[in-house]
Amino acid sequence: MMNMEVVWKKGMAFETHTPSGHTVILDAADDVGGLDTGPRPTEMLLHATASCTGIDIVSILHKMRQPIEAFEMKIDGLRATDHPKRFTAIHILYILKGELSEERVRRAIELSVERYCSVSHSLNATLTYSYQLNDGDVTPFDFGE
Repeated sequence: MMNMEVVWKKGMAFETHTPSGHTVILDAADDVGGLDTGPRPTEMLLHATASCTGIDIVSILHKMRQPIEAFEMKIDGLRATDHPKRFTAIHILYILKGELSEERVRRAIELSVERYCSVSHSLNATLTYSYQLNDGDVTPFDFGE
């Protein structure tokens, strides 16, 4: 079980204290009563999704002895127009550089997506993925291949 403390500060701002000892302020925009002192909870959800799978991929590629020179992700989230305005679709583009085997990169993505990323497995949205290796073409990730 994971326990966290979330404390209301003022306006729409909340301060979270994580089990790992970190503090994060989450807030809303000025136009809805917030003070804009921190990211929105929905932004953090996308951040957590990308970071979770990214951590997996770095770890897996390291175990595969694949030297990563650079790694970034671009994540797009589509939200419903009606409340609760949940994310209905999320796409992650993995951009990697280094002397990397494309086969091993694909395997690392597959392992993260299908087995390890607890954040993405906690979501009620359709997730899709693509990758770009060493400035090459963007390749959609198809799990049926």
